[in-house]
Amino acid sequence: MLDAQLQTQLQNYLTYVKQPFELVATLDDSASSRELLELLQTIERLSEGKITLRTDGTAVRRPSFAIRRPDGTPNLTFAALPLGHEFTSLVLALLWAGGHPPKVAPEALEQARALDGEHHFEVFMSLSCHNCPDVVQALALLAIVNPRVHTTVIDGALFQQEVEQRNVMAVPLVLRNGEVFHSGRASLEELLAKLDTGAAARAAAQLAAKEPFDVLIVGGGPAGAAAAVYAARKGIRTGVVAQRFGGQVNDTLAIENYISVLETDGPKFAAALEAQVRHYGVDLINGQSAAALLPPEAVGGYVGVRLDNGATLRARSVILATGARWRNLNVPGEAEYKNRGVAYCPHCDGPLFKGKRVAVIGGGNSGVEAAIDLAGIVQHVTLLEYAEQLKADAVLVDKLRSLPNVTVLTQAQTLEVQGDGQRVTGLRYRDRASGAEHTIALEGVFVQIGLVPNTEWLDGVIERNRFGEIVVDAKGHTSVPGVFAAGDCTTVPYKQIVIAAGEGAKAALSAFDYLIRTPVPSSAAVSANTEAEVALPA
Repeated sequence: MLDAQLQTQLQNYLTYVKQPFELVATLDDSASSRELLELLQTIERLSEGKITLRTDGTAVRRPSFAIRRPDGTPNLTFAALPLGHEFTSLVLALLWAGGHPPKVAPEALEQARALDGEHHFEVFMSLSCHNCPDVVQALALLAIVNPRVHTTVIDGALFQQEVEQRNVMAVPLVLRNGEVFHSGRASLEELLAKLDTGAAARAAAQLAAKEPFDVLIVGGGPAGAAAAVYAARKGIRTGVVAQRFGGQVNDTLAIENYISVLETDGPKFAAALEAQVRHYGVDLINGQSAAALLPPEAVGGYVGVRLDNGATLRARSVILATGARWRNLNVPGEAEYKNRGVAYCPHCDGPLFKGKRVAVIGGGNSGVEAAIDLAGIVQHVTLLEYAEQLKADAVLVDKLRSLPNVTVLTQAQTLEVQGDGQRVTGLRYRDRASGAEHTIALEGVFVQIGLVPNTEWLDGVIERNRFGEIVVDAKGHTSVPGVFAAGDCTTVPYKQIVIAAGEGAKAALSAFDYLIRTPVPSSAAVSANTEAEVALPA
């Protein structure tokens, strides 16, 4: 089950277990139960007596196992064989249950322990989903530190019948007390904010009281991270506000073209970015979205960034690095059936469509790679490309056309995603060569048609081109003095991680050059502006 190297690593981790506990397994005679038993026996053996295994569990889902201390806590169950992306989630759960302190902010841990009410969470995930571990780990931690929280982690591919019955079409999906609570990636802080209704107001008050920054970076992807490192190394007060640190990189499975890094994956790369930013003492404000940019009243004045929660952050200079997101088809049925058959991440949601028919929209590298990946899981893949030929690299196209369960349609204009009110049942498209319309019967549609910049919140403030990209010059200057921009949200061509990182570094150097040539605003102006923003709107 685990190779020798992985067993050695696991044994080293288990030395951090200080408090004994049990693994209570509920098994049957299936192959997956035998595999789970082997894994749990390995854990018991490597723990050297600190973790014991029982196989007399009576849980509804088989196979599954619960983690139990002598006092009956935590209420944490894995209805899964947690390997792949979820092996880290398993290891962390074992360590936390064994008394090893979690590496989370003290205020978040205190908030988790104080959470009121009974919360029964069911987390549907897939082992190939790189967005799932954050949610799984957050809710596992809640169950470990708060006895009023019950968390069950469910592998959708392992419990396919339940997935069908409960209409689970995308992961991660979180049910709370039987009702849909959250879909998609989320941090512990984001989930706590949804559970604790007073958290947003408290966070807004704390953020509004922060002293102005020398450089405030909006966005935590490669451009934002590079800007933060370069700014902080200049010894100036640097902050980063990000909805999700790492940005779009978190949704990238394989990275093999970042210079000096032979091979890694998106989540690991994002974690490395965050670690380096924190190393330089940057004030990282995660889980917050920017709502408006407030230009300075005069050159050299403070730039304001108002957040969705109502707080306003101020800085002598601002670097916009908000990146981009997946582009929508904008056809009837897409929004209605999102997460009910319409998906955007083949690695996350592909296993939920095992043995089914799916379509991939888009013939670039992302679309062709998605089709190749899905072909190994689903019954049949139909790839639709609007242009006359696929735009992906030749090696990918050759691989795609060699697969027996893939159909490629070029000059195909998607017109509608069809469904029965509950889930996707088909797709209607027009053959642009003949004008004829056709319908394909299928159960899933994966959209892979490129990116759109996250710049709508800048409308009327910053100059943008017709694609919504922020117009920048060779040094990252925007149309507003003191405001710079970098990365995929700008007019800089070729949206690549390495290019975004370089542009972020350039923007930070430009911002520093601006700061040393611009007088510092008076303390009186700072005080007046701060007082005006402490009183948040109701």
